[in-house]
Amino acid sequence: QVQLVESGGGLVQPGGSLRLSCQASGRDINDFWRMGWYRQAPGKQRELVARVTTTAVDTPTYADFVKGRFTISRDVAKATVYLQMNTLEPEDTAVYFCNKYPPDGAYWGSGTQVTVSS
Repeated sequence: QVQLVESGGGLVQPGGSLRLSCQASGRDINDFWRMGWYRQAPGKQRELVARVTTTAVDTPTYADFVKGRFTISRDVAKATVYLQMNTLEPEDTAVYFCNKYPPDGAYWGSGTQVTVSS
């Protein structure tokens, strides 16, 4: 059974930074051509934050609300997908998930909580 495991969340002040990591158990995450980071804030639908492909053929794509602040990347050797989040805002508070892009319902993990608050 394949599981995607997110980590790296936490409580941070506005303007701070966090780096989220996503790894897979049961399968090599590099098998997934496109990976994405998603988030779900309380009372809101889950939304795509950013996506990246295995190779550099496609440039990463970002939601407008994180452009210039977040960077998605993947380390093939470490079989890990990252989301570097800078200049965090209270509006970024949410549970962050990784999944294939487009997402596969079978691969949603429990996510990692990011709380931006002073």
